[in-house]
Amino acid sequence: MTRKEAREKAKVLVSQMTLEERAGQLRYEAPAVPRLGIPAYNWWNEALHGVARAGKATVFPQAIGMAAAFDPELVHDAAEVISTEGRAKYNAQSALGDRDIFKGLTFWSPNVNIFRDPRWGRGHETYGEDPYLTSRLGVAFVKGLQGDGEHLRAAACAKHFAVHSGPEGERHRFNAEVSKKDMGETYLPAFEALVREGRVEAVMGAYNRVNGDPACAHPYLQEKLRGQWGFEGHFVSDCWAIKDFFTGHNVAENAVDAAALAVNRGCDLNCGDTYAFMLEAYERGLVSEATITEAAVRLFTTRYMLGLLDGSEYDGISLTEVEAPEHLALSKRAALEGAVLLKNNGLLPLDKSKLRTLAVIGPNADSRNALVGNYNGYASRYWTVQEGVMDYLDDSGVRVMTAMGCHLFRDRYEPLSQPGDRYAEAEAVAKAADAVILCVGLDWTLEGEEGDASNSYASGDKESLQLPESQRKLMEAVARAGKPTVLCLMAGSDIDLSYAREHFDAILDLWYPGSEGGKAAAELLFGDVSPSGKLPVTFYESLDDLPDFEDYSMEHRTYRYMEMPAQYPFGFGLTYGDVIVTEAELVQSADGLMARVRAENRGDRDTGDVVQIYVKAEDSAFAPRNPALCAFRRVFLKAGECKTVEIPIPDTAITVVNGDGERVPAAGRFTFHIGTTQPDERSCELTGTRPLARTLEI
Repeated sequence: MTRKEAREKAKVLVSQMTLEERAGQLRYEAPAVPRLGIPAYNWWNEALHGVARAGKATVFPQAIGMAAAFDPELVHDAAEVISTEGRAKYNAQSALGDRDIFKGLTFWSPNVNIFRDPRWGRGHETYGEDPYLTSRLGVAFVKGLQGDGEHLRAAACAKHFAVHSGPEGERHRFNAEVSKKDMGETYLPAFEALVREGRVEAVMGAYNRVNGDPACAHPYLQEKLRGQWGFEGHFVSDCWAIKDFFTGHNVAENAVDAAALAVNRGCDLNCGDTYAFMLEAYERGLVSEATITEAAVRLFTTRYMLGLLDGSEYDGISLTEVEAPEHLALSKRAALEGAVLLKNNGLLPLDKSKLRTLAVIGPNADSRNALVGNYNGYASRYWTVQEGVMDYLDDSGVRVMTAMGCHLFRDRYEPLSQPGDRYAEAEAVAKAADAVILCVGLDWTLEGEEGDASNSYASGDKESLQLPESQRKLMEAVARAGKPTVLCLMAGSDIDLSYAREHFDAILDLWYPGSEGGKAAAELLFGDVSPSGKLPVTFYESLDDLPDFEDYSMEHRTYRYMEMPAQYPFGFGLTYGDVIVTEAELVQSADGLMARVRAENRGDRDTGDVVQIYVKAEDSAFAPRNPALCAFRRVFLKAGECKTVEIPIPDTAITVVNGDGERVPAAGRFTFHIGTTQPDERSCELTGTRPLARTLEI
């Protein structure tokens, strides 16, 4: 069904409603209109990395973990699974009259905000710090979720529009001050791509103000969205964000004024209760009937495009699709591809034939919370790292000994014990083993959204890059044992790994790897599969290298503008192979610019890897300080194999964003760096290789 056809149906239906009925449809809990055969519908559903908060579903790795795979096809396929399972659950539940929250087909995902600061608790919901990577993965997610059928299989939502990345505790009153250049270069490109390329059905406004105006009622942002980009879907507020207009931002005096301001400036749907005052706003002459009608038409257009009112080709999808074997296999593949090997002195892969006893230690070793991140569904079976390793070594003759080692963040595990009650056990277990797998990190209770996370002192944000003190002391206890040790990090953001870098033999970042994460971890640790993920965020040496958290300028932020060497750079990740780019040429044709790249695996193990292309406009004052990612492709090379791949380079690679926030063509020399990392000195030091540089004159 085309949008035009759906909109015409919506206009006819809405014209039969009273004004009160139309206004009622602008709330996320849209009531039924029995006389018109309209069932109730709850617009609020989540699907960040699987159908969330509504019972059983395939649980994929958290978004940041999937971003680390640098694989748009993987993200597309995961989103396709999510929408299939969402349809299956909707079909089964609505047939029984269950139209509750988290049961609909309007998924408020993906989160394409830029992870500009590692302190932000919700950063792991995003695809990282780079606008180009975020746009490619975001578009892939939207296309996979919405499908290409006659109807939308599900409706995606680009959030949070725009300029939103903490601090969480201030979001209801915070004003993000942003230059036009940073807006056009960093904060808006992913949203534009999702609208123009992905045809995303919905956009959600952020809580905060942007340069003085609330994001959910922002003239400049709405002009970008509907005026310049041609967005035709519906706009929804973040939950209770419109209430913030008069309780936090002080741009409205009361709920009536706030409702009028939001709908007049393009917010069609209210997640919250402020639009309960919409009729009063109309009666006071603050909003017109035409404005209320248009918002209702947009919302019913989406419902028609989903086939919710007159049926769709997806009505027969069965509940047996939920957690289908092939869906779980894709989740495990995502965990495998997204794991990032940060250090390896030769310990990995582990050789089980040389082990008699293996220790698995740490608060995240047997933690389900450390598998799922936030905005998650519920799996029928979880494989923690401990379970995955024990299953993998079953019948191998290797004894697996375990110890929790410490509480995730408290100074003792048992309330009646003295501080550090589990360190001695962990050290003893480590001493008794031939090798140690140490699982540390965070979970959604320590980094997450305001109101969800337990670290209420920071409203879900991190105050530092350090692990909790309990875990830092555990690392010291394990290090004292003196045994070969691999540290498995399970977190969604930059963690200071300076101690692990110095004291342990290997570091493997698993992120929050999903319900199949423990299986994947075992296959990676024992070499069935080579790690091949790349960091989608910078791991900084210190927060001292960063501006204040509240400063939204991109100066000194992320790999594109940082000046100090990274602890581990964006785009970095080792493998068990040895992939290098041996040849590269830039080819111009009628179809545009592309790179023809020859990659070779000089190692003795098969591996995936990611060919990355970074560009610097050498003669433009508007170019970012450092080369920026402009193209990439995941490749797989057997041991000793050479492969030539052609990687399209988008036209935007030879443009810059000027001081007015406009993307314009640039002249002069462009240097393209082509390799398996970015071209910074730290990456070259860590890998022992340097990307090839090719220059193009424009």
